[in-house]
Amino acid sequence: MRLTNFHNLPDIVVDALSTNHYSRGKSDMSVTSLIDAPKVNILQERHDDEMERDVSENVFSTFGSAFHYLLDLRTGTERENVISEERIFAESNGWTISGAIDLQQIEDGEVVISDYKVTSAWSVIFGKKEWENQLNCYAGLVRMAKKMPVKELRIIAILRDWQRRKAQMEDTYPQSPITVVNIPMWSEQEAFDYIDSRVKLHQSAQFEAMTNGTLPECSAHERWQKDTTFAVMKKNRVRAIK
Repeated sequence: MRLTNFHNLPDIVVDALSTNHYSRGKSDMSVTSLIDAPKVNILQERHDDEMERDVSENVFSTFGSAFHYLLDLRTGTERENVISEERIFAESNGWTISGAIDLQQIEDGEVVISDYKVTSAWSVIFGKKEWENQLNCYAGLVRMAKKMPVKELRIIAILRDWQRRKAQMEDTYPQSPITVVNIPMWSEQEAFDYIDSRVKLHQSAQFEAMTNGTLPECSAHERWQKDTTFAVMKKNRVRAIK
């Protein structure tokens, strides 16, 4: 992917925003790609050298990386039974799947999995299914690779658009710019079945793309499509009556 600097940012800022240390390691697919649409992954790999992204779009992910780094310094020197930024590998249907877990806390022989997110307050208010899918995949990898039970799944959310005024006025609004979101945890079998089904879905999509050039359509959810709704309208009225 080519990086651009349409806003003429200083070189030192461009360098900082251009840094990318991501690697999925020696795996066929990472968890973040596994939960994504097969069509998206195939097109990104196929056209990576044709795609452009402005460095200014990396500002919040860079903030997230900086926050990760600060927390890694603390967990590495101050606390026991804490594992920071570990990439775990496990096998599913002939593929090696990897996941980089931000934080693992060992409590009475069980693992509490946490993932850091720089995100919007609205993501916390309305929730994101992707978070549930991602963390339950991490739980599956921990169970497969480490043979350890998982106690809890959490998102530690840093809210880039948090507003103190809204927090004071609305009880349902996050009360702090950093908040912990508890993620529903699936059963061990549900997590294994989900990982296996996603691996098979991606394998099938890649096979079809290579053999006959066809790509699977994205689901309604992957296209951010909302459920169909109906409204009762009355003649000469702008708003619905039901």
